[in-house]
Amino acid sequence: MAVARVGLVVHQGRPEAVEAARVVRAWSEDQGVRCTDIDVWQEGEQRRSAQEELDTAGDPDLIVTLGGDGTFLRGARLAAGNDALVLGVDLGRVGFLTEVPVQDVRLALDAVHEDRVDIERRMLLTMRASCPLELPEDMEALMRFGRGPLLPPPCVRAECRQGGGWGIALDATALNDVVLERLARDHQVSVGVYVAGRLLASYSADALMVATPTGSTAYSFAAGGPVISPRAEALVFTPVAPHMAFNRSVVAAPDEPIALRLLERSGLAAVSLDGQLRGVLRPGEWIGVYAAPRPLRAVRLGPTDFYGRLRERMRLTDAPAAAADGDAAPLWPLTTPAPPDLAHLSLPPVRAGAYPLR
Repeated sequence: MAVARVGLVVHQGRPEAVEAARVVRAWSEDQGVRCTDIDVWQEGEQRRSAQEELDTAGDPDLIVTLGGDGTFLRGARLAAGNDALVLGVDLGRVGFLTEVPVQDVRLALDAVHEDRVDIERRMLLTMRASCPLELPEDMEALMRFGRGPLLPPPCVRAECRQGGGWGIALDATALNDVVLERLARDHQVSVGVYVAGRLLASYSADALMVATPTGSTAYSFAAGGPVISPRAEALVFTPVAPHMAFNRSVVAAPDEPIALRLLERSGLAAVSLDGQLRGVLRPGEWIGVYAAPRPLRAVRLGPTDFYGRLRERMRLTDAPAAAADGDAAPLWPLTTPAPPDLAHLSLPPVRAGAYPLR
């Protein structure tokens, strides 16, 4: 695709990200492409909503993130609001979401501009709620921890300010997860959890989350949830430290919404999207989480080796007893093309191609 407008999301705390941003700006100037820094703020200023940032940036058609997975999540929030492409440059510690080594930024931008890339679609989450989300006045001081000002609560979508029993639609997007968690250290939250309109159970827990397959390797994984291929479509419900015997995750179909309602005598609960606090629920209030109508469109320079990355980034090791019995090859030993009945399967290529940018 011919790129006309680039939005740049930079992790300002990493010198290599700041230097890579200069490369992106220089490339944009060479190509006659408008390049705007977005999702930035000055000390003492309020954070802006995704739509305000997109409007300021002139509705970019490509978002470039320079940082780790956290920076990519910020860029994904912006890209989802404009159905823009997002390209993640890897400068982080884990790197499940980012794609391009920092030294190859200019080559990657050339590949996007010349339409030599693949577009990977990843499921997003959105929300409805019983009422607009709000943040108490003292929440900023309580939750900041030196990471900059909080994002504003999500706006109510203009087409649905009155939702009746369905709730009001919020202008909110999450690539990883939506989390409902306790605010008081001495009280768990008590929540009725509904899957596809049916009560699953009432939980007393530290937190309850709904994750996408992309988010299955993030907080959901840390809480004991399953690892799911990012190519799948599903909603993963996982309780965190529930005070009950049933502590397993539940994987729902993408058209099965998951609703979380605070019970009448529960304490307050914080609502976070992709790790960003966006509001507080009071007893009796609820949120409904469901698959967003449009997926995120992420730039990929070649086939994504998710399971190889899982083994590497999670530092998976083989069982000592298994290692004593022999070595396993890193790839299934395929030497010929797939037969017709297996041609539709996603398997490693018979011969690995060259690095796509060189």
